[in-house]
Amino acid sequence: MKHLFGTDGIRGVAGVAPLDRETVRSFGAALADVLAGARGHRPRVALGRDTRESGPWIRDAVTEGLASRGGSAVDAGVIPTPGLAHATRAAGFDAGVMISASHNPFEDNGLKVFGPDGVKLADAAEHRIESLILDASRPVPAATGAPAPEDPSLIRGYIAKLESVVPAGRFRGLRVVLDCANGAACALAPGVFRHLGAVVATIGDSPDGRNINLGCGSLHLDGLAAKVREGGFDLGLAFDGDADRCLAVDRRGRVVDGDHILFLAGRSLKRRASLPGNSVVATIMSNFWLEKRLGDEGIRLHRAPVGDKYVLERMLEEDATLGGEQSGHIIFRDLSTTGDGILTGIMLLHTLKDEAEPLEAILDGIVPYPQVLLNVRVREKPDLRAHVAIGPQVAAVERELTGRGRVVLRYSGTEPLARVMVEADDEGVVQSAAERLAAVIREHVGA
Repeated sequence: MKHLFGTDGIRGVAGVAPLDRETVRSFGAALADVLAGARGHRPRVALGRDTRESGPWIRDAVTEGLASRGGSAVDAGVIPTPGLAHATRAAGFDAGVMISASHNPFEDNGLKVFGPDGVKLADAAEHRIESLILDASRPVPAATGAPAPEDPSLIRGYIAKLESVVPAGRFRGLRVVLDCANGAACALAPGVFRHLGAVVATIGDSPDGRNINLGCGSLHLDGLAAKVREGGFDLGLAFDGDADRCLAVDRRGRVVDGDHILFLAGRSLKRRASLPGNSVVATIMSNFWLEKRLGDEGIRLHRAPVGDKYVLERMLEEDATLGGEQSGHIIFRDLSTTGDGILTGIMLLHTLKDEAEPLEAILDGIVPYPQVLLNVRVREKPDLRAHVAIGPQVAAVERELTGRGRVVLRYSGTEPLARVMVEADDEGVVQSAAERLAAVIREHVGA
């Protein structure tokens, strides 16, 4: 079990362990040692950050830690997470470290690590870094104040890649609002969409170090929806603080989530014979409507654990080129190695330009399945499906829901809770099934 790394790197309150200066320097040293062991030379690492006020000192602490073990860093500046991943691979770095807490408030920050292929590190590599950070016998690197040299060409290369995805002028005639979450998308997203022909208005585009994600971005869509409705815009796109996710709103201000985007993109790619294996990867949390509607299009949905790194792992297993999460982390594997909010917005507009009916009509035809989530406090965490008493009850419910719904059972990673999620085409059936399963779990392993 990992102690520092979560599903998306190390994250916490900036200045407080594990994101205090000493631990961050130790992280840099540990990363240098792991990379040197794997790559056989002194590692060279690209560093990027979002707009949080803590980003610069964390960048400096990582640089100091790397240097203490013979590594070196190059500063890509404020850049989206997928831009840092692109730069890491395109410029031949041994790794990339993105300093961001994604959609969290400004007080938080984090460290996401990409390998030389631009893919987030595997769990085994994170375990090795953790073990070195937590090794009390290793000295904490000193604070030297030596800065990393800046290289603005890294973000320019990412912008050029985005602008090449579809022909210049492809979005001519479209009026779009971009909510940049006062984050990493601010400096480049409006220019990219204007280059592609769209008329662009922006909100959440004045970062001050403390307003990232504050009442704006992909977790706060009300302001975007109002701007789109009041201004008669065709669409609104909302990014999060590090621009690795994108959600949208239609002309009426209705939310277009990751499931909608996967459906629209998957259907479009299949119709163009550009969806290998006719398969898409989502997570266990995607609504069952997506599975059914993709099935109607002849597309199979594979499910992965929550987290875009796990989505990518499943995509590689299935040789799928499209995958993502409800939250708007969408991976177009032919174009990116990680979730990319700006790219997702481009691909959504590109898809809608070819649709025979407007987005509003498509959304009218999508009805999410009723879903119930119940939490059960537990004293232990056995495999619920293998449990001698619980397992048969789970199997019975799943048989009843065959073809019309599903059951998701998982434990909280931080609390003694079993999470029981049931969804199906009938609200009464969903509620009854969820309560039955919660009751049997409570009876046999409840706290």
